[in-house]
Amino acid sequence: MFTHLTKVMFKKVLAILIISFISLTSRAQLMEAFVHEGEFGVSVGVGHYLGDLTAGMKLFNTKPKFAGGIFFRKQFNNYVGIKVAANYAFVGYSDKYISYKDNFTQKKRNLSFNSNIWEFSISGDFNFFRFQPGFDEFRFTPYVSLGIGAFAYDPYAYLYGEKYNLRSIGTEGQQDKVNYPNLKPYGTMAICFPIGFGMKYSINEKINVFAETVFRFTTTDYLDDVSGNYAPDAFPVNPNGLPSVGFLLQDRSYEWGVPFGIKGRQRGNSKQNDAYLTTQVGVSFNLSSYRCPKY
Repeated sequence: MFTHLTKVMFKKVLAILIISFISLTSRAQLMEAFVHEGEFGVSVGVGHYLGDLTAGMKLFNTKPKFAGGIFFRKQFNNYVGIKVAANYAFVGYSDKYISYKDNFTQKKRNLSFNSNIWEFSISGDFNFFRFQPGFDEFRFTPYVSLGIGAFAYDPYAYLYGEKYNLRSIGTEGQQDKVNYPNLKPYGTMAICFPIGFGMKYSINEKINVFAETVFRFTTTDYLDDVSGNYAPDAFPVNPNGLPSVGFLLQDRSYEWGVPFGIKGRQRGNSKQNDAYLTTQVGVSFNLSSYRCPKY
């Protein structure tokens, strides 16, 4: 009887092992058959500017503004992909946000700007964990990205309710070829180097949600139109004897009292380029295919 019972138990255990093996094999074949080709998606969030007007400021005090983007990511495997993205960010800041206690001189400088940033970039994305939508154990991963891009920007400011493009004015003497022959107007475009960190989660086989922060180093120090020295002599008075628009925009310390923007005095920090970052959340849609499993 004992021998018979042992045989029965052995057969049951063997049956369970065989069923488990078949189940695991089938699942492995299914995972091998499912190919995550890539994804496309949209995102919205906020953009932060970091430069001559935010020097020494904490990130949460930089007055974030709207940002958004679209992208396509091609997956080479469950860990590595390449992303092509187009992003928009509205950035800006003002010395008025600085307190006298934190920086009296910067507060009195009283400069401000806004800018629209239109960016196109390509980057490599690297998942920390295996990411395979449709499979519970592989539906979440943190990731990092590193890339290069180009962006257009257009710093502007308001004076008496009127909007003025700061590049065309040349607030640091770039348009005055007599007094400042070595200065050239800065370009309308620059290069950026995006470095990002994010997390994504697959809701199902078709849809993912994600959140990411991307910091951009740039090749320009004029994202905010502030970099070098004051150049008041580049803006002669108007024929009616009143100061020109350029003169009033290059040094706005007069709004707080006696102006201090004398020729050659430091206006910005030309030794460090400006930067910007975006923090966004979004949704993406998976592109997948199936291949015959190998037996």
